[in-house]
Amino acid sequence: MALHCDATLLVARHGDADYPHAHVLSDDGGFLTELGLEQVEQLARSLQERRVAAIYTSRLERAVESGRVAGAFLGLEPRQLDGLEEFPVGDLAGRPHDDPEYAAVLGSWVEGDLEARIPGSESGAEALARYREALQHIADLHRGETVLVLSHGGVMSFVIPRLSANVRSDLAALRFLPNAAPAEVAIGDEGWQVLHWPGTSDRADA
Repeated sequence: MALHCDATLLVARHGDADYPHAHVLSDDGGFLTELGLEQVEQLARSLQERRVAAIYTSRLERAVESGRVAGAFLGLEPRQLDGLEEFPVGDLAGRPHDDPEYAAVLGSWVEGDLEARIPGSESGAEALARYREALQHIADLHRGETVLVLSHGGVMSFVIPRLSANVRSDLAALRFLPNAAPAEVAIGDEGWQVLHWPGTSDRADA
């Protein structure tokens, strides 16, 4: 396998999930709903002809569970990897999802102020760096191969367009990723390129 070959990452938001604290900001791992299970099964079936070499997930339970379901269909053992998790909510845990302080930080990131920080958590620059490192690590291990990555809507929508040379950085604001629909990203010596970005939705929760 030539090192100069791109890795193709199919980066997907986990299946539809429910949470113990469904109406407030939380770092709970959550669990897949019946709909979520169906979504991930459908995703896995759609990839059976893609010769997927590996599956990686974040350590949050909704992504881990998505990996187990996909792995059962694709005959692969999922691997958990640090850095793929959603934005930790820090000191804002327990506030409503539409908390204005949380929204203001995320809005600052979208506008380019990556030094803005979620109180008690990470800055935009830190979120971008740890997610980039995780995906780059996967790509470096799987040059010339196709890999499924099960992650989270907010962080992947924020980071992937910013690191890809061929799309606008606010792509996700126009086309937010639905559950279990992969963004196809090529990563190699020439950088990052979005090959496919699915879905249209104005939802911004992850």
